[in-house]
Amino acid sequence: MTTGVVSFAGTLYWITHVMVGYGGLQTWVAVLVNALLVAYLSLFPGLFAVVMRRLLIAYGTRVLMAAPLVWVATELGRTHLFGGFPWVLLGYSQVTVLPVAQLASLCGVYGVSALVGSVGAAAALFVATSSVGDRAKALGGVALILLIVTVWGSWRASRAEWTRAGEPLQVGLVQGNVGQAEKTEAGRAASIFQDYLRMTRQAIGTGADLVVWPESSTPFMFEEDLAAAAQVRTLARQARVPILLGSDQIEWRIIENRRVPDKYFNSAFLVRADGSTAGVYRKIHLVPFGEYVPLKRMLFFAAPLVEAVGAGFAPGEDATLLPVGGHWISVAICYEIVYPNLVRQFVRGGSELLTTITNDAWFGSTSAPYQHFAQASMRAIEDGRYLVRSANTGISGIVDPYGRVLAQSDIFRPTVIVGSVRVLRTSTVYARVGDVFAYASVVMTLVLLVLARRRIQ
Repeated sequence: MTTGVVSFAGTLYWITHVMVGYGGLQTWVAVLVNALLVAYLSLFPGLFAVVMRRLLIAYGTRVLMAAPLVWVATELGRTHLFGGFPWVLLGYSQVTVLPVAQLASLCGVYGVSALVGSVGAAAALFVATSSVGDRAKALGGVALILLIVTVWGSWRASRAEWTRAGEPLQVGLVQGNVGQAEKTEAGRAASIFQDYLRMTRQAIGTGADLVVWPESSTPFMFEEDLAAAAQVRTLARQARVPILLGSDQIEWRIIENRRVPDKYFNSAFLVRADGSTAGVYRKIHLVPFGEYVPLKRMLFFAAPLVEAVGAGFAPGEDATLLPVGGHWISVAICYEIVYPNLVRQFVRGGSELLTTITNDAWFGSTSAPYQHFAQASMRAIEDGRYLVRSANTGISGIVDPYGRVLAQSDIFRPTVIVGSVRVLRTSTVYARVGDVFAYASVVMTLVLLVLARRRIQ
C-alpha cells in the first residue's frame, strides 16, 4: 500500500508541477499524456501475462519456472522498443543487497531481475500445483541458486580487489541546489555561477584532482558566453585542476553569410588544467517529452508541451571519452545512466571511470531521485568501475565497483563532496559479453512459444 501511495504521489507531482507547471499543458492534457506513457509501459507486463498464459496452456504449471526468462525478455523490449524506457527494472530492487547484486557483474541487471523473478516463480508453482515433487524441485532449485549467488557474491564483495588496483584520483562533486524556477529568474544567473565557482574552489582546497558540475549547471551556454567561460578556464588554469561541467551547446550553420542555429545539444565539456577544452560529449539518449517530443504530428493535442520543448535537442552520435591525467573517463548525462549497454559501450571504448551528471530538480521530493541514484549504482557493479555522480539538487555521490556507496549527499542541499576513486582498466564478464543473458532469454521465450503452438495444435 505504501508503494502505491508513493507512486501516486510521484505521478501527481509529475503532472501538476512538471507537465502543467513547466510544460504549460492544461491539466486534462497532462493527464492524457501521462496516461499514454502508462499505457506504453503496461504493454510489457501485459505481453508477459499473454505469453505465460499460452505457455501454461501448452505445458502446464511446471512452465512457471520459465517465467523469469519471459520477464527478462519483456524488460529487454522495454529498454529498446520505441526509444525505450528502462526505468526501475526488477533487478534494481537488489542494488543495496550487495551479495546478490554482484550477479550483475556477470549478466547485468537483467540477470538480477531473473533471480528475483525465480523466487516469485517458485512461490507461484508451490501454490499452483499439488505435486510434492514439483514443489520440492522448484523451491530446492531456487534455494540452491540463491545460496550459490549469495556465497559467491559475498566472497567477491569482501575481496574487493579492484579497490586496490589502478591509480587513485580525488574527485570533487559540486551540488549547487538550483531550483528550476531560479534558473530563469532575472538577476539570478550571475549569483548561481559565482556559487559554482566558490564551491569549486572549496573542492579544490580539499584536495580534488578533478571537479564535476551537474547537468546544465551553467546558467549560460559555455561556448557562447566567452566572458563567463573565461572565468572557468582561469580557475582551472590557476588551480591546475580539470573541471567537467554540463552546458547546452549550439551547432551553427552559415546561411547567406550569417550564422544560424542549426541544432542544440545537451552536452558535457571538459576543461583541462591549462584552461583549454579537452573534449565535448553530446547526450545520445534524450528524454521523451523533456528534451524532444516523439510523434509530434500525432500528439497535436499536446501543442503547449511541443511548443515548450520547441525544436528540442538533437541526439549525439558518438560515445565520446574525455582525457583526464593520462586516463579516459566517460559521462552519462541524466537519463542515459539507466541504459546498461550505453554505459558498457563507454567501458568497451576505454573508459576507466564512470561519471554521470544530472538535474533531478524536476522530480521534487519524490522517490525518483533515489531510484535514479540506485540505478546508477548498478552500472558500477556491471562494469567494474568507480562511479561518481554530480546532481544539481541531489543525490550526488561516489560508488565503488562493488556497489558500495562511499559518499552520498542529501537532496535539496548545496553540497561539496570530495572523495577518492581509482581509475581502472580491468573488465567484468558483463563488460566483455554484454546482454547475452537477456538476448538468450528472448530466444528461449520464442522457442517455447513455437513449441507451444505445436503442442496446442
